[in-house]
Amino acid sequence: MSILIKNGQVVLLDKVIKADILIEGSRIKKIAPNIEINADELIDASGKIIMPGLVDMHAHLRDPGFLYKEDIVSGIKSAAAGGYTSIACMPNTDPVIDNEAIVKYIQTKAAEIGTVKVYPIACITKGMKGLELAEMGKLKEAGVIAFSDDGRPVENAMLMKNALSYAKSHDALVISHCEDLSIASGGLVNEGFNATTAGLKGICRSAEEIIVARDLILAEHTGARVHIAHVSTEGSVNLIREAKYRGVKVTAETCPHYFAATDEEVSSFNTFAKINPPLRTANDINAIIKGLKDGTIDCIATDHAPHSLDEKRQEFGYAPFGTIGFESAFAISYTHLVDDKHIDLPHLIRLMSYTPAKILGLNAGEVKEGELADLIIADINQLHPYAIDACIFKSKARNCIFDGWKVKGKILITIINGEIV
Repeated sequence: MSILIKNGQVVLLDKVIKADILIEGSRIKKIAPNIEINADELIDASGKIIMPGLVDMHAHLRDPGFLYKEDIVSGIKSAAAGGYTSIACMPNTDPVIDNEAIVKYIQTKAAEIGTVKVYPIACITKGMKGLELAEMGKLKEAGVIAFSDDGRPVENAMLMKNALSYAKSHDALVISHCEDLSIASGGLVNEGFNATTAGLKGICRSAEEIIVARDLILAEHTGARVHIAHVSTEGSVNLIREAKYRGVKVTAETCPHYFAATDEEVSSFNTFAKINPPLRTANDINAIIKGLKDGTIDCIATDHAPHSLDEKRQEFGYAPFGTIGFESAFAISYTHLVDDKHIDLPHLIRLMSYTPAKILGLNAGEVKEGELADLIIADINQLHPYAIDACIFKSKARNCIFDGWKVKGKILITIINGEIV
């Protein structure tokens, strides 16, 4: 099977070029101007951009255990619709991903679908209980891509130190959910003016920043790699920047809602805006965008967190935390970072594809001859913004904070291993 993509603007790591792309089988055979060949399928990409498939290193598929929220099948369809060709799924399922059998289940179910590549992340601690380390060596041999207790922190500092040391010996990555539960306990939204006026208990920045600081110190002490998940505050950005300056082996991610939305969203008691860590302020947004620009924050993840509408439409205090993100992430990121002229398009693709792939050790994230044909074709040249419509998403869930937001940048075609999916 061969595909010829004609007349597109190809996004490379450092520039955008006008070129055609020839795909033969599962790989990119040639990138050049004016390729003339009789391919099995011809795609006219005039006025469109061709990019590497997006890589999400932080998502929740809810499978096993919470299939009414999402499952691997619906999650993969949603990811593909959003331009994601590789995703890493977090372990707070039921049962949690802390043994080889659950890893095998996820790998087998994803392989049966055979499109978006799914990489399991396993627990740092057994049962995600924070009491003893999971069998990290065996789990890595089973194909786990990283370790995290995401959804809750490893509260015991000595246990986290041991996790980092053990991960280092296996060349494994630890992803830290930074939240001091004793400080955040009972909090619903960002502590500040909007929390006060809404009468909702706040979560202060220090709940995140204390654990960021702790885990940076532990990583520096052990010489291990640590990845800071869903950075939301100016203080966290500053701590990570300083640690990188000192040579600490730290990488970090943020999510579109942390550079596009503020805690003003909770003033209307919109439970889709109930997210953990919470939406912050305009100052935090500015700091996160600066961190994305200067390399302090390495990548953009979705933290795709599906919930049923029945759960989300409860009273604010009872609704679960989280927003879905696969099918809105590119448009929000393009609109608020590129269209708003903070960064250019190659930089955005490095943040959403190349760099997360490299952090996870995946051979992905670059449009290059000889590489797997994991590509997306998108339209960024709309004369007018369009409205995000969560009702047409492929996900089972509809809890998208950006539902109804006007954006630019639409994914049109996703190609994985040389097949249009």
